Amino acid sequence: MGNAWWNLTLRFLLELAALLGLGLAGWGLSDGWWRWILALALPLIAAVLWGTFAVLNDPSRSGRTPVPVPGAVRLVLELVILFGGAAGFYLAGYTTTGVIVALLIAISYAFSLDRLSWLLKQ
Repeated sequence: MGNAWWNLTLRFLLELAALLGLGLAGWGLSDGWWRWILALALPLIAAVLWGTFAVLNDPSRSGRTPVPVPGAVRLVLELVILFGGAAGFYLAGYTTTGVIVALLIAISYAFSLDRLSWLLKQ
């Protein structure tokens, strides 16, 4: 079910939410011109990492990757970025949104046991 249309859609929306949460965290946790830099840099860094480091032939992606990594590394990267975004909402004062995003991440991964198993074997 990890590649079911609804779960791939949910994952994509969670990726976007993570970028927004990281941006909000950068804005809320700093002052002055630093808030602009962090609000833009944190999501940009996360997006670059997400798009650069992937498992070769991942069926939930195009199958190609600029920098191939083991499945466990990719899984940790995904969890750090996604839950980092949820934490960003929480730290920026959007507590309920942060909790809901974290629950949706857990639900998505709960329905992705086939993908998790595949990742950990790579």
